[in-house]
This record gives sequence, C-alpha cells and structure tokens, in this order.
Amino acid sequence: MSLASEMENPYAGQGPVLLDIGGDIGALVVAMPAELEGKEVEIRPVDHRPDDGPLRHVAVLGRTFTGRTLHSAVFPDLPAGRYALSLRPDGEERLRASVTGGQVCYSAWPGAVDSTDPPAHSSFGRTE
Repeated sequence: MSLASEMENPYAGQGPVLLDIGGDIGALVVAMPAELEGKEVEIRPVDHRPDDGPLRHVAVLGRTFTGRTLHSAVFPDLPAGRYALSLRPDGEERLRASVTGGQVCYSAWPGAVDSTDPPAHSSFGRTE
C-alpha cells in the first residue's frame, strides 16, 4: 500500500499551505526528519486538560523548497501560546514551541536536518 493511500488526505503536500494568521492567531512550521514522513504530529497547549476537547494533528510531509525537499509539519492557525508536540499515537512529548499571534513561527524536531536555522529566504520567526 502506498503512503498516499494510507494518509487521511492523499493530496496533502502537493501545493502551497494556506496560513490563516492575524491578531492572536499564528502558525507553526516544524522542520522534521525525513524518516518521519507520513507520521502524524499532535499539538496541544502546554496547559491542556483531557476535558478541553480533541487535539489537533498534521502529517509530516516533504515539500520542495529552493530546489530541495524539506520535511515539515505545518500547523496553519494556532492561538498564541506555548505548545507541546508529540508523535501519534504514543503521545510522549518530544518538543515545546511558542506561537506568536500574526507570525509564522519556526521550530525543529530533534534530529531534523535543518535543526539550527530556519530555511533560507524565509520569514519564519524562531521558537524555542
């Protein structure tokens, strides 16, 4: 079975990502290791309680950027705040990041190739 047929949205990653930011809503782009392509990354506010409702998740996808493929997880519209990220389904926290309203923030998963700098020619802001 191919990766595309296993994913919720087989067309994901085949075009630009629409980010809906402004006011207290920002976006988070997380550089990911290539070997996690197709895995799901879950995000939750650091102060999330189980009765707060369902958690959001996105797939790790390879996207072409300046002639090379970079793997990332993109959360297009998040309220400003601090977040904990984990791989589904284990739920073990692997990364914390902050989102600032009106900005695209950038972070890197442990082991990501581009773990020290945001992609060249980007307007990404750094997170922790």
